[in-house]
Amino acid sequence: MKKLSSILFYVAVLLVVMPASAQQISFSVNKIWDTGNHCAFTSIIPFKGRYYCSFREGATHVFDKDGKAEGKIRILVSDDGDKWESVAYIGLEGVDLRDPKLSVMPDGRMLVTIGGSIYRNRRLEACIPHVMFSEDGKTFTTPEPAVLDARMTSKRDWIWRVTWHEGVGYAASYNSTPQGNELWLVKTTDGKRYEVIKKLEVDGSPNESTIRFMPDGRMSIMVRREAGDTRGWWGVSEAPFTDWQWKKMGLRLGGQDYIFLEDNRMVMATRNYAIPGAEKTCVYIGKDNGYMEEVLVLPSGGDCSYPGIITVGNELWISYYASHASANASIFLAKIPMDIFK
Repeated sequence: MKKLSSILFYVAVLLVVMPASAQQISFSVNKIWDTGNHCAFTSIIPFKGRYYCSFREGATHVFDKDGKAEGKIRILVSDDGDKWESVAYIGLEGVDLRDPKLSVMPDGRMLVTIGGSIYRNRRLEACIPHVMFSEDGKTFTTPEPAVLDARMTSKRDWIWRVTWHEGVGYAASYNSTPQGNELWLVKTTDGKRYEVIKKLEVDGSPNESTIRFMPDGRMSIMVRREAGDTRGWWGVSEAPFTDWQWKKMGLRLGGQDYIFLEDNRMVMATRNYAIPGAEKTCVYIGKDNGYMEEVLVLPSGGDCSYPGIITVGNELWISYYASHASANASIFLAKIPMDIFK
């Protein structure tokens, strides 16, 4: 397979907006994939000594010129985060595969959780979560429907991201009902079957939700909301994760991901909606109470965001997509010195 060299897009120098410590910070941004199609909704992980980045690739954000929605999953691999090559390009006839999220299971396999949307005459008929697996990062199983707890499924379901902790995978699955979206905390041990832990009492049409574990073992959830005031919700719970404390965040979320630092602070990236029609992908620093402060703006614009975040040595790597630099959305990787967050 032909190896692809990433395009050095530019090195950005931005003013870091942090109290009493404003400074000039340099960080690199590479465009790592651009086929002329719409490439979006990223995830990134280390796996077996290499780095993997996944995303959806399609004609547009949803439909092609013939009115079909059949996005495929692209997975890239790299040894250094600079040069990337494609190891998988997988689709299913009649299914729009979206939001592929990568995680590493306790048995050492890679799990890819995928949203599967089915349309008829441009009308959404069903959403069926799919999963696929890889043992070596080179070959992948065919996407297959996940098995959902019958208590929650509405046939319009979405398992957005799985986070593993002490041998168990946790996710927030949202579904669509006539009364509005519901949000469910679920768990899995095999990556395919998902059991309900609790229905989460979040209003405002909750949907995309990321779970991360805090250094002290508590579970946290950051929830995107599409109705009401549309501000994100921040939730924290101790095991067995059935009693939740919720706070309303000060910003709207879109495709958010976050990680915790050793000092219990967290770094989050999301779409910034502050200026309607001029959305950007931004990076924030925050505390475990859900309060977030913007640190920097990544080169981005138009249809953008849906980041993935990992730490590599003394750098924070953020994958994301944006459509500011080409006719269609492309995939970018920012490498940011961790010193920015001190």
